[in-house]
Amino acid sequence: MSERKHIKLIRESDYVAEVEVTLLESPDAWAPHLSLEDAEKLDQVRLALRRRDLAVARQHGRVYRLTPVTAD
Repeated sequence: MSERKHIKLIRESDYVAEVEVTLLESPDAWAPHLSLEDAEKLDQVRLALRRRDLAVARQHGRVYRLTPVTAD
């Protein structure tokens, strides 16, 4: 089984978090997949963004606020 780093984007409302996870690759039909720990980390970030708890979300990755661009 091999591993490779990947950045997942989690979006909730006007926030986006970049979270680094490890994709596990194997010759079976379910590859690539996340470890249970990485899946739980993504869920924690998603819930933190939903609650607007940016301090918790920032513990796992970079957090950005989306702002709309208007045409002038």
